Amino acid sequence: MLIQDNKVVGLSFDLHIDHEEDGKVLVEKATIEAPFVFIYGLSGLPEKFEEFLLNKKVGDSFDFTVASDDAYGEYDEGGIIDLPKNAFDSEPEVLVEGNRIPLTDAQGDTVVATILEIEEDVVVVDLNHPLAGYDLHFTGTVNEIREATIEEIAHGHVHGEGGHHHDH
Repeated sequence: MLIQDNKVVGLSFDLHIDHEEDGKVLVEKATIEAPFVFIYGLSGLPEKFEEFLLNKKVGDSFDFTVASDDAYGEYDEGGIIDLPKNAFDSEPEVLVEGNRIPLTDAQGDTVVATILEIEEDVVVVDLNHPLAGYDLHFTGTVNEIREATIEEIAHGHVHGEGGHHHDH
């Protein structure tokens, strides 16, 4: 079976970025025991990531780089904004520097922001993806490919082991 649309894919990989100050940095690791599992074509991952995996089969290795423009874009200084601290009065426990928090934009969409600083009246957040501005270097192996179930396709994510679990 080959990696194609609506296939559940399980990968083990190392993801590195080239950091200005720290050199080559491992930012994520998926193992055979704790694989990265997604539905090809429905993952929401950068398209280039999926393109590099198209038509691979179980046991195939991969080593590729997704340029920042094709991943999470360039880092945008305009993505750092100040929010009124009182907007967090209902959940003050989230106010921890470095925390990633969901916010709702003007269109009602959820965006995830990183808290950079907490001041007296203002919370400074970064709306950029944590990997914005970085080329992503993946090395790994395809460990699993299977047909996605109708329910998984409808929900847009993998269920069961390695995937999402719904409480019934």
